[in-house]
Amino acid sequence: MTGACPAIVVAGAASGVGKTSIALGLAAALARRGMRVQTFKVGPDFLDPGYLALASGRVSYNLDSWMCGSDYAKNLYARKTADADIAVVEGVMGMYDGADAVHSRGSTADIAALLGAPVLLVVNARGAARSLAAVVKGFCEFERDARIAGVVANFCGGERHAGILRDALAGANLPPLMAAMPKGALPELSSRHLGLVSADARIFTARTIQQLADAVESHAGMDALIAAASSSITRKPEAARPPSAPLARIGVAMDEAFHFYYHDSLEALEQAGAQLVRFSPVRDAALPDGLDGLYLGGGYPEEHARALSQNTGMIRSVVEFAAAGHPVYAECGGLIYLSRGVEMADGARYSFAGILPAWARMRGSYKSLGYAEAAFSRDTLLGKAGETVKGHMFHYSELVDDPLGCEGWCASYMVRRKGVETPEGFLGGKNVLATYLHAHLASHPAAAESFVNRCRAAAHV
Repeated sequence: MTGACPAIVVAGAASGVGKTSIALGLAAALARRGMRVQTFKVGPDFLDPGYLALASGRVSYNLDSWMCGSDYAKNLYARKTADADIAVVEGVMGMYDGADAVHSRGSTADIAALLGAPVLLVVNARGAARSLAAVVKGFCEFERDARIAGVVANFCGGERHAGILRDALAGANLPPLMAAMPKGALPELSSRHLGLVSADARIFTARTIQQLADAVESHAGMDALIAAASSSITRKPEAARPPSAPLARIGVAMDEAFHFYYHDSLEALEQAGAQLVRFSPVRDAALPDGLDGLYLGGGYPEEHARALSQNTGMIRSVVEFAAAGHPVYAECGGLIYLSRGVEMADGARYSFAGILPAWARMRGSYKSLGYAEAAFSRDTLLGKAGETVKGHMFHYSELVDDPLGCEGWCASYMVRRKGVETPEGFLGGKNVLATYLHAHLASHPAAAESFVNRCRAAAHV
């Protein structure tokens, strides 16, 4: 295909207005029409992309102008839409909510402007009449780059209510009402403390997807939505395939306990020469044979603590692998798995690998949430001293003990959040890096290359 892939950006007036359900229903309805739908999620998020992938039938990717940079976001969109008919981009929080309270960097509005794509604004219409027009007017005029093509009135009271809202928007010369979703029209989606429950076909069933598609088809002007979709980003052919002869075999923990990975970061590792070998710390008896390194991503290890703790064969295999000097990189949930174990909210404790000399404890509220930039204070698996990576942190656990007080462990980088720098990243010897930071490796290819090269070097020692 040539030219630009048309896109529609689904933004919310705030969190909780139903933009995820609208985006899922729209993607599913378009796919049901036979269109090749490429989905994206604005911001740092591992959960929504899984749902979007099930709804569209294609892997979903994150677009984040703060964490990844504007050029990377535009290039990613261009590459991944090369064979698509239309793109659906789900926003994050409210339309203008981004990395800070002063600018829109990292926001849905920022990504929409980067793509040159129109916005479908989802607003909670419960208890509102003409006042909804005032809300929409504020969003239209808040920033000059905003291009709101239409409005979705969610939690609408019925046809009479929808008519009032439609007239209010038209009377104020505002974007039209493109959908009026009655209360209860959209099926509820399961949630957990970090947002949605991880996408699973056993939970997010084909029936639920069809219900979402039916709701959007019934209450939205689909032809008008498709006609409104556009983008200024020209398509690009998919990136070259990874080398035929991999430089290193890297085990990637991938199961119900560990699955928080950016798909393009895994692709970046493959581009750097990694052969990724997926395994399950929950179910497999030991690590796969012939690995040169390990990547333990985030997830919900606390939800599967008993099964992980009881799988002593896998724990022993991971401990022996690290002790042999092979590189082990662990993020968030992976950090918990490398720790001595996790203490649950009810006080129950489950033992894990014990490589990181500390216990993790679950809290009732989040410990950290937001963007973070890491500047390496010493050489690590992801780069040399002085280099930087960007990512985000969101976790409900904390370390009870301080690994930095133990022999052989040190902080590997400083994390800057809201202008404050704190030591982070627990480096054990030269081969173990455990951190709460979810680094976006794809937009920092030097970090992906560094990890693959370290794994390759260890394999030839």
